[in-house]
Amino acid sequence: MTLDARALRDAFGAFLTGVTVVTTHDAGGAPIGFTANSFTSVSLDPPLLLVCLAKSSRNYAVLTEARGFGVNILAEGQKDVSNTFARPVEDRFAAVEWRKGPYGSPVFADVAAWFDCAMHELVDAGDHVILIGRVEGFENGGKTGLGYARGGYFTPTLAEKSLLASADGTLLLGAVAERSGEILMVEDGKDGWTLPFVEKAEGEGLDALERHVSDVFGVGLQPGLLYSVYEDTKTGRQHVVYRAALGDGAPRRGRFFPVQSPPLGAIADSAVRDIVKRYAAESMLGNFGVYFGNQEKGRVHAVAAKG
Repeated sequence: MTLDARALRDAFGAFLTGVTVVTTHDAGGAPIGFTANSFTSVSLDPPLLLVCLAKSSRNYAVLTEARGFGVNILAEGQKDVSNTFARPVEDRFAAVEWRKGPYGSPVFADVAAWFDCAMHELVDAGDHVILIGRVEGFENGGKTGLGYARGGYFTPTLAEKSLLASADGTLLLGAVAERSGEILMVEDGKDGWTLPFVEKAEGEGLDALERHVSDVFGVGLQPGLLYSVYEDTKTGRQHVVYRAALGDGAPRRGRFFPVQSPPLGAIADSAVRDIVKRYAAESMLGNFGVYFGNQEKGRVHAVAAKG
């Protein structure tokens, strides 16, 4: 059976991926790097990841002879970095802030995450070679990654901004805000607990939620991916809830509860109770979905994996 290579490539492109820049140094010590989306985690014990490299790549000889390589997962605001490292630019590294990682490969500032790897194994795979790296150092920047599909970029934040802008009526922004395996719950005024919520004014976005948590609770909040969208049919209010990371410091209000031991019996709002319960279950699996519906019924779309 003969397959059309271009058609096959387009079919492969239906799979939504992130965007990375793979880096190393050549024999003379100069940094090299290229954009790649054929990246995946492989193992936690030992810590392994892989990247696929075309044998026709001009970086093939350098990468296959290198003692190690770095993988920089680009954040959603770094489309220009992706484009720079995808083109034959003379000095690509002049466009980014970078340093040597703990194993020596170039790692970038402000990325969603980076990994510095020792070369673990090379696997021949047709017209590509699979570079399997053993992670010697890494950093999770906590940022949302840049997406890629069908030959184009997409960013979760842009989609969510459209969602916030198109919502009718009163809209409440909320967060399942986690830090070190605990989530922040706040008093609901009825001797119980709820999540942090704030009413979004017209023209406002996620910055309203960040300001609210900073002003009221005294800690920084970094919103992540969308987690729940539901309407309370009793009040007519729309709710949009995000997963989020909290900064350091003790909150002025509220209390931290272990993710796996939330105060479910003291959460009067059934929708919030379901959110917290689902978050605890999904955290154990490392896979998170997005709920769409109302406070009583809806559907969870499993679309994201925990990094």
